Amino acid sequence: MADFPTQDWLTPTIAFTVSTIGSLLGLAFAARARRSTTFTRWQWLALASLSLGGMALWSMHFIAMMGFSPVGTSIRYDAVLTGVSGVTAVVVMGAALTITIVRQRTSTLLLGGLIAGTGIIAMHYTGMASMNVHGEMHHEPGYVALACGIALVAATCALWCASRLRGFTALLLASPVMGVAVTSMHYTGMLGVHIEPPRLNRYGPPPGASATDLLLPLIVGLFVFLLVCSLFLLLGVDEERPEYTRRPVHAAPAPPDGERPPEAGYRPRHGVAASRPAPPTRPPGDDVWTRRR
Repeated sequence: MADFPTQDWLTPTIAFTVSTIGSLLGLAFAARARRSTTFTRWQWLALASLSLGGMALWSMHFIAMMGFSPVGTSIRYDAVLTGVSGVTAVVVMGAALTITIVRQRTSTLLLGGLIAGTGIIAMHYTGMASMNVHGEMHHEPGYVALACGIALVAATCALWCASRLRGFTALLLASPVMGVAVTSMHYTGMLGVHIEPPRLNRYGPPPGASATDLLLPLIVGLFVFLLVCSLFLLLGVDEERPEYTRRPVHAAPAPPDGERPPEAGYRPRHGVAASRPAPPTRPPGDDVWTRRR
């Protein structure tokens, strides 16, 4: 079993914070995707998939993995499998969000939760397979089953929040809950990890990239992604705007232009002004220049 009590709380705290921020961004983009009916819906769905799958799930998983350092064991990472795990999380989350948001039904919510939960499990254990160590890595079945159950429940709850919640306050409160669920799934699975040392002593690290080699691209990528998401949220066009020209349901139908009575004191800027009574005219001989008798 992994020796987690010897680890500090800095890495889990950073992983939870990244997952919470990614959840907040993903829920905000999903809310805009629900309100959109044009091509911009797919734009918001793509950003929601990147936020939830790439940041809330995969980035949290990779940051948490950097804190996994068993005593006397050197760990290296396969860059290809690490990238595959990230792409899996984004693609699967995108498919689940599309199914859930386009048709908001209980059946599609459960189907999307099953797809997203399966994707989270695949992402997690693909990332575990990317770890190269001297020895053999084993997973206890009880912890694996518990982690899979948490992943399915967390994915369904995340899709419910993405398809139902409205308002910034609700999204702000739901984001740390999702962060706790995703982080709990990861560390529950890690509790069942056991590394059996090799029979023969091997010198030097195993093949692959170290955590520090992948840390700089991850930090730069997260910073750029946060910047792009902030710009989209600030400058993006939200289709949910009040329509001031819409008439209330109980209002009477507007009369035709020709039958509309003139309003008092109204003078149009362009066109013919409303008819007014003509000023009184003087008699033909009543003029200031006419000589009176």
